[in-house]
Amino acid sequence: MNIEEVREYALSLPGTTEDQAYGEDWVLFRIEGKIFLHIWLEAPAPSCAIKLPPEQGQVLRIRYTGIRPAYHLNKTHWNDILLNEIDDGMAKSLITESYKLVLSKLPKRLREKYINKQRTNS
Repeated sequence: MNIEEVREYALSLPGTTEDQAYGEDWVLFRIEGKIFLHIWLEAPAPSCAIKLPPEQGQVLRIRYTGIRPAYHLNKTHWNDILLNEIDDGMAKSLITESYKLVLSKLPKRLREKYINKQRTNS
């Protein structure tokens, strides 16, 4: 995947919004104001940062050289995906996991709104 494909995929997830709150070199993707994906446009290699449960992030970092602690973020929860080193299917899956993790932390009434959208889109 390239950066534009990551962007298009993230925006395809229900309720996703995009902004550049940190400046022109960062693109953020949110669900109900909560960030689930960062793209640092000045990164040395095409990459994005996703949020994962700490245990899962640790396992993936050990298993794959293309997954590392996030450069500018909390390294316990955030992981950089080097897009040239991870296949597209895995990148999409990890972006979706990050989205679902952030969605799961939203208040129930907001969560249900998006869960219902996902069911009707299936």
